[in-house]
Amino acid sequence: MHTWAFDAIGTRWRVDAAADIDRAAVSALVDDFDRTWSRFREDSQAARLRSDGRADLGEHAPAILDLYDRLYALTEGAVSPAVGASLERLGYDADYTLTASGEAIPAFRWPEASRDGSTVETGQPVVLDIGAVGKGYLADLVADLIGAPVTVDASGDIVHRGPGPLRVAMEHPADPSRAVGIIELPPGHGVAASATNRRAWGEDLHHVLDARTGRPESGIVATWAVAPSAALADGLATALFFAAPERVVEEFPGVGCAVIDRSQRIRAAGLPGEIFR
Repeated sequence: MHTWAFDAIGTRWRVDAAADIDRAAVSALVDDFDRTWSRFREDSQAARLRSDGRADLGEHAPAILDLYDRLYALTEGAVSPAVGASLERLGYDADYTLTASGEAIPAFRWPEASRDGSTVETGQPVVLDIGAVGKGYLADLVADLIGAPVTVDASGDIVHRGPGPLRVAMEHPADPSRAVGIIELPPGHGVAASATNRRAWGEDLHHVLDARTGRPESGIVATWAVAPSAALADGLATALFFAAPERVVEEFPGVGCAVIDRSQRIRAAGLPGEIFR
């Protein structure tokens, strides 16, 4: 088994693979993705949407933005890639000031953007942020590049491509030393988790925003999603702050999920594994 741990896109990664890992190829893939999508880089393609209202976002844009369309519909507009300006106003900016610079603002209405292949046009400056999908999508790309059997862990967004299931602890959002359950992640699947205490600052501010208001969501504190790809799991882990688990599994057959609300009540649907009651 070959193991490689590294830092990329602001987080810690670990790859476990049966074959040698082409580190140079993985690094090039990650850098290309970051140069295309990062809202923290002035030289990214996404930054052109901020300055010009139009950008060519490359070969992965159709898949990423199609997934966002589905998440937008599932959550009735709460999950959107146009929340970047709202995040920056609340302090989650390139300098990580974590100090609000103004009142929250609703995001640009994503259905009003026009798309032609990889090109997006909004007609006005829009700060794109694909944080709800991007890390999982990139983890899938890294796994594709390395080839199975491989497990890619991007700080909790995990792609597992056999052999056999992978046991993943569900960390208690209020106590990292405890687990609220165990996920049995099947080969060929991804898992993602999200919690409002992970990127939190100020007074009730965190990174999970409702695009309709620009304000942080407040009813759910932690989510988990299992899906055939880490990209979908990542997106659904955010969508679960706004859509009930039962609705998610109805709209996305073959996925499993769980949430914890502020009263510490756990709700799950289709999740492979065990919830500790």
